[in-house]
Amino acid sequence: MFENARGRRSSREKILDAAAELVAEIGAGRLTLDAVAERAGLSKGGLLYNFPSKDALLQAMIQRMIDQVSESKEALRTQMEPGPNLDARVATTSLLNMCCGGKMQEVATGMMAAAAENPRLLDPVRQVIAATVEQLKANSDDVEAALLGWLAVEGLSNLEMHKLSPFSDQDREQIVGMINRLLIKGIAP
Repeated sequence: MFENARGRRSSREKILDAAAELVAEIGAGRLTLDAVAERAGLSKGGLLYNFPSKDALLQAMIQRMIDQVSESKEALRTQMEPGPNLDARVATTSLLNMCCGGKMQEVATGMMAAAAENPRLLDPVRQVIAATVEQLKANSDDVEAALLGWLAVEGLSNLEMHKLSPFSDQDREQIVGMINRLLIKGIAP
């Protein structure tokens, strides 16, 4: 959440927050600009000044999620122990933190539904994924382990994000432990 010099959220942030709340409640497909303006406490003209269309609003929501994940990764990087496959460990931990519960999960699920109507909305996400894979290939001590660990977390997070996971909390903990061991110890020959 961004605040101005006086400590207040900007109109743009109020709109994005309101839209995220609504997407979590009703889904992106049923989201209307009128409902967002009302929830944000702004006129529709104020909303249209910041976001001239629903697609522009959805694009901004996706970009904000990307920025939040990027900030999370950088914070994690400073906290994690140095060692093998650091980029992969940062990427997988960040993804696990994002997908598991809370508003971010609900908004991400809603955004996926919106992308079904307009697949171009996910172009920035596609770019981030491609950049992540290239970064893992370029910076990993064990590229096979890094890619396999990242892919496993992507699969697990997608199952959880769509509430399709067959795994108990204990199963999940074991799976995450196996992925972390893979990233630290690598693939045995």
